[in-house]
Amino acid sequence: MTSNEIKTLDKQHVMQTYGRFDAVIERGEGATLYSPEGKVYIDFTSGIGVNSIGYGNKKWVEAITNQAMKLQHISNLYCSQPYAELAKQLTMRTGMSNVFFSNAGGEANEGMIKLARKYSFDKYGKGRSTIITLVQSFHGRTITTLAATGQDVFHNYFFPFTEGFKHVTANDLSALDAQLTDDVCAIMIELIQGEGGVLPLCQDYVQAVAKICNAKDILLLVDEIQTGVGRTGTLFAFEQYGIMPDVISFAKGIAGGLPMGGIIAGGKCSAVLTPGTHATTFGGNPVAAAGALEVLRQLDEEALKEVSKKGAYITETIKSWNKPTVGEIRGKGLMIGISLNNLVPKDIAAACIEEGLLIITAGTDALRMLPPLTITYDEIDKGLAILKGMI
Repeated sequence: MTSNEIKTLDKQHVMQTYGRFDAVIERGEGATLYSPEGKVYIDFTSGIGVNSIGYGNKKWVEAITNQAMKLQHISNLYCSQPYAELAKQLTMRTGMSNVFFSNAGGEANEGMIKLARKYSFDKYGKGRSTIITLVQSFHGRTITTLAATGQDVFHNYFFPFTEGFKHVTANDLSALDAQLTDDVCAIMIELIQGEGGVLPLCQDYVQAVAKICNAKDILLLVDEIQTGVGRTGTLFAFEQYGIMPDVISFAKGIAGGLPMGGIIAGGKCSAVLTPGTHATTFGGNPVAAAGALEVLRQLDEEALKEVSKKGAYITETIKSWNKPTVGEIRGKGLMIGISLNNLVPKDIAAACIEEGLLIITAGTDALRMLPPLTITYDEIDKGLAILKGMI
């Protein structure tokens, strides 16, 4: 089918819930994508951080193909090897205790919220269920995770929301302290607010929040949906902040392009969710788990160091342009935000597509880069050359 035929099908038969850019993608290799007509795009998005080890990764394709030939799905009422091996890898590499598998990020955060409230209910009884999140946060599109999200732009239309959330300004301990009432059971943060504008939290602030949580037996929940799975140069971003969360959520890049998410709990939270208190049909799917095992195998220490090096290379290259339209460059590893002066990010992203670069926006003022972690320097240079001409 041609690009125009595909776009016509989309408009006729798909709910128009996405403000799609004018691009149709048929296939990819590495960090390079192709339209049905053969137009070439350098991909600085990786499906919004999902295709972590690139397109056409032969070992990943082999892993999911072999698993699909053996067992594509089995009920969670029974055990199977792939998810169990994956849980072992995740706990060993994080130093945490156990895993619950889900399908995507919003669902993972729902599970993390449920765990926090049950932990507090089990220990303290009713009335201690409020969760504090941050202004400019984004935690998902379900009714409950929208309530947790600290951005008003996402809150219209869907009232009433789930109760029990308070939002405070990031990096402001006095604002947090003012909301630490006796009904608080958890504080939930993104270490880099991706949708909010690629806004890293200050390390001193994060460590202070961790100390407060420990002192008050409030759970520290870290949403690593976008920052996890090597995106920032370590397997999870919390490793760079000198903290050990009580629970983290993950999704996006974990299975290399297949739907998978979940939460990882530390020791004191490992036994909170018991039989019947939480479940999901497709959680720990064998094919997705096989893909995730291959992703983790490829994201060894050397590969993670390369993520940091590539991120630094991109940042320094953009700084060297000395363009007045470029403001702050922020982020970690290959999660990079570029604030723009006197330019509209969405317009720039659309113009980049015309020239063969996929890039997305974040917040109100920034372009966002989330390329495959395996992107080559040649692909980086080609993409940056296009971006330089647009800004």
